[in-house]
Amino acid sequence: LNYDHQSMKLVFGTTCPDGWTKFCCSCYFLSTESGSWTEGREDCRTRGADLVVIDSAEEQAFLSELIHKYTWIGLNDRDEEGTWKWVDGTPLTVTYWASNNPNNGEGHAEWGEEDCVEIFGGQSSEWNDISCEASRQWICEKPAQP
Repeated sequence: LNYDHQSMKLVFGTTCPDGWTKFCCSCYFLSTESGSWTEGREDCRTRGADLVVIDSAEEQAFLSELIHKYTWIGLNDRDEEGTWKWVDGTPLTVTYWASNNPNNGEGHAEWGEEDCVEIFGGQSSEWNDISCEASRQWICEKPAQP
């Protein structure tokens, strides 16, 4: 019997599949391979999940412990420059941008449009916008099951 602080409900013994890590009421899968943001998202979807949506300081802190390299998260501004959206359509309410970010590559042609977001991992675990074609590992999230 657990108490889910986000939904303010009692959660009865939820579980995650093997290879997934449980936190609160979600399960997280950290890839061992790397690829573009789109490849990461497609892999998450084949696992019945999507790229992670970070909506609390607690979740950000949990991810900073779990992740140790640059890793894709489910945030992008592909539809409209400067309008950041999570993959599930929820509004961006909490942000952990690194200083001077997002910066869309600061206009440097060699970096191209920076429309997708990575999390650094480790102690700072701040966010950075980067080209969606960069090769990064990714983290998937799906609800824990009763």
